[in-house]
Amino acid sequence: MIGAPQSVPAVSDASIAGDAADADLRIRRRIETLGASLSLPTARRALGILEGEHASGRRGGGDDVMDVRAYEAGDEARLIDWKASARQGRPMIVQRERRVTGRVWMLVDASRPMTGVCESGEPAWRVAANALRMFAALSLRRSDDISLVFGDAERIARIPFTGGYARFGRVLDEALDRPWEHGRNIDALLDYARRIRDRDALVVLATDEHALDARHVEAIGRIARTHPLVLIDVATADPFDPASGVRFADGVSGRRVPAFLRDAAASQEVRVHRGVTADTLRRELDRCGSRMIRAASSDAMFDEFVRIVALASAGRPYPRAQTGGAR
Repeated sequence: MIGAPQSVPAVSDASIAGDAADADLRIRRRIETLGASLSLPTARRALGILEGEHASGRRGGGDDVMDVRAYEAGDEARLIDWKASARQGRPMIVQRERRVTGRVWMLVDASRPMTGVCESGEPAWRVAANALRMFAALSLRRSDDISLVFGDAERIARIPFTGGYARFGRVLDEALDRPWEHGRNIDALLDYARRIRDRDALVVLATDEHALDARHVEAIGRIARTHPLVLIDVATADPFDPASGVRFADGVSGRRVPAFLRDAAASQEVRVHRGVTADTLRRELDRCGSRMIRAASSDAMFDEFVRIVALASAGRPYPRAQTGGAR
């Protein structure tokens, strides 16, 4: 990764910050409208797509088949359906619908690096928060219980929550109204997720693309093998992109990124590294039947949720990640 994790990009242009705040209000209204317009069956199917396996909407169901495909290297043996394999003459993977337990754990990276800016001008924590609002809109429509957990290098805190979507928004806003002064401890959040006893509870982990690297893939895989897991991966702006009109500064020291470092070669190296890491995590989650949603803005995150809802309405499965590419 080019640049230290503590080198969080920031924007000095106040007008950009103001535009981002206006955009945040707009996206919140869109999320609320989407949540209110969803029927209960659609909300269940949309969450089921994200969970990978979900409860059947058909009478007597609970073990309905979602997708059948050939076994690939890296797939878990427990997912092999031996009857389907015998019929096809080769190992076949069957993705079945998971029984819903009605609990969602939202784990939020609340560390200082989450103040890094995205291409949209939003801080990473705001994009992550809006993604959680989208999950809440679906989960509360399904009458799930939600647990909010915030973690940084100083501590991990669980925030009690009961109520509807409006109450969730207030609790989330209050929890995010913080100084953002502590470093990151993503390993502690991953360990917290691993220790959640309810093996069918949906775990949503929200962080930015700098938090996880190759050494975390195994830990992510262990969690995804025991819990339905969705990773919210917020992509921050490239501070070395010479085409960007935004002036970046280190989030700790306030120092500007030197002009001689902002060139196409450095920017390309950053994009390649981020892309490889994201693809590796996506494939690992996909093999375990879990998901990753990666976006650089609240609008992009919302569009991805709309696509998921559209797939749910049409009764279609979530597309699998490509198996090619660097590992």
